[in-house]
Amino acid sequence: MARQPGNILSEPAVPKRAPAHAGGSPARDEEGAVARMLRFPGLDPQPSDPLTDSARRSDVDEWGRSERARRLARRLGGFYYRRWFRVEWEGLGNIPTTGGALIVANHAGALPSDAPMIMHGVESEIGRPVYGLADSFFRTIPVVGTGWSRAGGVPAHPDNAHRILHDHQQLALAFPEGTKGPSKLVSERYQLRRFGRGGFVETAMRAGVPVVPIAVIGAEESMPILLRLPAAAKTLGVPYLPVTANHLIFGPVLGSVLYLPAKFRFRVLEPVHFGEAAGQAKYPRGKIMEEAEAIRQQLQEAVFDMLAHRRSIWFG
Repeated sequence: MARQPGNILSEPAVPKRAPAHAGGSPARDEEGAVARMLRFPGLDPQPSDPLTDSARRSDVDEWGRSERARRLARRLGGFYYRRWFRVEWEGLGNIPTTGGALIVANHAGALPSDAPMIMHGVESEIGRPVYGLADSFFRTIPVVGTGWSRAGGVPAHPDNAHRILHDHQQLALAFPEGTKGPSKLVSERYQLRRFGRGGFVETAMRAGVPVVPIAVIGAEESMPILLRLPAAAKTLGVPYLPVTANHLIFGPVLGSVLYLPAKFRFRVLEPVHFGEAAGQAKYPRGKIMEEAEAIRQQLQEAVFDMLAHRRSIWFG
């Protein structure tokens, strides 16, 4: 499970310049560290073809995103997007076709499926890549962390968010509920949690970009949590350890990765502009909290409205 208690998009922070990484991206530095830890004596890698190395490096951008990995993710994501969750959009035109924007959404499901579906959908429907901001702990998990970064995942650090949104004018995706969203019990579904202290608003203000809220229904039922095991979670050092309906249906192993085929609907609300000058050292705390709560309330009302018009969990 991804641990997010320190997510900077839930907890505001005055940006500070991250230490420079010599020789390339943070993703490659972390991968190098893992490789050194796993290297066995006498099994040092043989020299590789410089042309092959050059092609590999050119395929990976400074965030670790690989177009080859994205092609694979698109094939896998396309199945879930088109066939399994049968995603439908409302208001897709509210996502900017140029310039930076911070997409925020409600978050749900024991192993959240909403993030990859939003990223895949925006890329396939309007042709723009989306960088998913996630807790750094997630990227330290062998194989999983590297796969996430290759598919467009980025550590949720203030400098990273600012560079994506302001410097590169790209789209970023964040979930202000943090782990409180996907750890909800089935009896608490679709009740949005508090959006931290509004750090995502401050991030957008500083970058001078709008926030684009997306209301999501369907993810709650794709992997609903029946109960949590707090003692076991504490022992394992994860924010929550759930027992889901999927575990009862598919067993403890397959139930941890297989989703139920709930019908997904996304409603994109109008972009929120804050009217603050970009790049300030500090922003009014009262306005940050007010704007964050207003966005949370807009999403909550949209979710309730979508549920009121839903005829079936499985067919929409």
